[in-house]
Amino acid sequence: MTMPVPPGRRHGRIVRHYGVEVRLAFDDGDFLTVRVKRNSGHVVGDRVCWHGDRLERLERRTLLQRQDPFGKVRSLAANLDGLGIVLAPQPTTPVAFIERVLVAARSAAIAPFLLVNKADLAGSAVLAQQLRQQFGDTQPLLLVSALSGAGLTPLRDLLATLGCCALAGQSGVGKSALLNALCPGLDLQVGELAEGGQGGHTSSVSTLVDLASGGSLIDTPGFRDFAPVQIASAELPGWFPGFAELLHQRACRFRDCRHRQEPGCVIRQALADGSLSAERYGRYLALLDELEAAEQRQRGW
Repeated sequence: MTMPVPPGRRHGRIVRHYGVEVRLAFDDGDFLTVRVKRNSGHVVGDRVCWHGDRLERLERRTLLQRQDPFGKVRSLAANLDGLGIVLAPQPTTPVAFIERVLVAARSAAIAPFLLVNKADLAGSAVLAQQLRQQFGDTQPLLLVSALSGAGLTPLRDLLATLGCCALAGQSGVGKSALLNALCPGLDLQVGELAEGGQGGHTSSVSTLVDLASGGSLIDTPGFRDFAPVQIASAELPGWFPGFAELLHQRACRFRDCRHRQEPGCVIRQALADGSLSAERYGRYLALLDELEAAEQRQRGW
């Protein structure tokens, strides 16, 4: 039950966003739902100050954003410490999606980790092994099941260690089901896979929940594509999976190397000797082209 909120300046955070309303959880334990403009810019996880009838957003430590297919920047969650990329045997998630979310998290100083959900389904162990081969041990990988509860204890321990985390992933991989399993009684809507193995959008709002075992978790709406924003094209190699590890071992001849045709390029050498796959290199070039095109548009070229 929501308690009456006394007047004056009060600090808290946004724990739910309804589009034109947000739910505030004050530091003293009270809650309040207030109206906001649809394009207010507030997101779940924001620290805020409420005074009178005014909602003031405080400085953010981190901000997770993505660019949608129409070029619009979408802010997903604020003040995150960790980001769980949820995957499943069905529906399958393109490798490019995982790489792009990893870039977005790393460049925003948010620690990423991989969650293979639906461990009770055939193919989950194989998927986990493939991910370890593709992404190494640069981020944690957990095999879990929202249905059976397998792997939830290590996940709770990781969330408690990190702090405030969000779950991101394509529709249908089971983000809401995982949140329900971690927080009994929450009862978020969970959808079924449509014909063809594609997930439906069941989460239309973001929700922040404090976990009894420590830390907090944000459920975000599912999406089928992800383009990182607010990262300069020149910075991309330092965040891109597989590239950062190679460049940490040895530097290219030129500091501003874009890894296309420049001489003395460590990445091109790795491509030639087979230690970097042509498929990953092609996905890097595709994202690099997108970032460079966006920069040109911003300059008015």
